[in-house]
Amino acid sequence: MVGGLAFCPVCGSGLELRYVADEERERLVCTQCGRINYQNPNVVAGVIPVTEGRVWLLRRAIEPRYGAWTFPAGFMELGETVEEAAMRETREELNMEVRIRGLLNVYSRPSVPSVVIVYLADALTPPSGGRETLEFASFAPSEVPWQELAFWNTEAALREWLETRKLSGE
Repeated sequence: MVGGLAFCPVCGSGLELRYVADEERERLVCTQCGRINYQNPNVVAGVIPVTEGRVWLLRRAIEPRYGAWTFPAGFMELGETVEEAAMRETREELNMEVRIRGLLNVYSRPSVPSVVIVYLADALTPPSGGRETLEFASFAPSEVPWQELAFWNTEAALREWLETRKLSGE
């Protein structure tokens, strides 16, 4: 098994890592039909929901990083836009409706198999939590639990949120 795949999804033959000259890199290639099996990062969509200058965060009830704080985010599904995915994840994790204000930033690292797209949003309804949430709370900028954040991109996005507040004079 190479990179999590053992067999071609088209013909069922074995896969092997081969150098593909046209792409100037190694790829998983079917030993029978020659199909290249691309391995690409997943898209994660998230929202930083804000009410009266305070950010809503949730404590994760799932792995990875069970018990750590983050903003609502999750994998994008086929058939939805990135914005729709971000709003859906917010409903699933906080049971909250939001209005997206705009894109905060896009986060990625070569060692992490995800691209995280984060929006700033106004919270339109109060949260009541979801099945992936242990608890939730709103935090003033000075109260963010920096040492208990779930992921590197959680911290990066929250720091950028703080910068946008400074730039806008909030």
